[in-house]
Amino acid sequence: MTIKNNNTKIVVGLTGGIGSGKSAATAEFAKLGIDIIDADEVAREVVVPGSEGLTKITEHFGPAILLENGTLNRAALREQVFNNGEAKQWLNQLLHPLIRKTMLQQIADATSGYCILSVPLLIEGNLAELCDYIIVVDCPESMQLERAMQRDGSSQQIIESIMASQATRAERLAAADDVIDNSKTLESLNEQVRALNGKYTSKYTAKIENSE
Repeated sequence: MTIKNNNTKIVVGLTGGIGSGKSAATAEFAKLGIDIIDADEVAREVVVPGSEGLTKITEHFGPAILLENGTLNRAALREQVFNNGEAKQWLNQLLHPLIRKTMLQQIADATSGYCILSVPLLIEGNLAELCDYIIVVDCPESMQLERAMQRDGSSQQIIESIMASQATRAERLAAADDVIDNSKTLESLNEQVRALNGKYTSKYTAKIENSE
């Protein structure tokens, strides 16, 4: 994949299906001193009390969408948009630009040679264009299902429904520049992360040298 940034910063997208081990891989990159832009965290940030996001959500859905402490009642919001295509579209049109804007700002503020943009729906959300390279954390779908059920305490039906709404394993792998095989041990995953850290650090160094 060609470098899409005009500056020396390198953005590495990291994605994977539910239960694949994205969080474990991201945590290891963070331990190595790499700046992490986490889409899930950003999505929470754009609806904190006093934010534009929460203000407009409250105006649209009413004060019942808030908990007593003034924070977003996520369960109530899910009920509002569940099986309501119009409400879901309105919410997406509000939040997606806010999330994208915040992620771009965090990328600009990153200080490590390369940064990790961790996005569960990187492929589905057309966010690959923000990245110079894409890492996919991969494991068999049966393993995804088992891990996600154990982690979330959700039923097999719910996890299978989430998996069906995501890009297929083949689609993710087709978009990957690098793949982390997370079908073995945590140490195996960490070894692969360390190897990729060396690779992307070298790419950053080469980019700096070429820009001089």
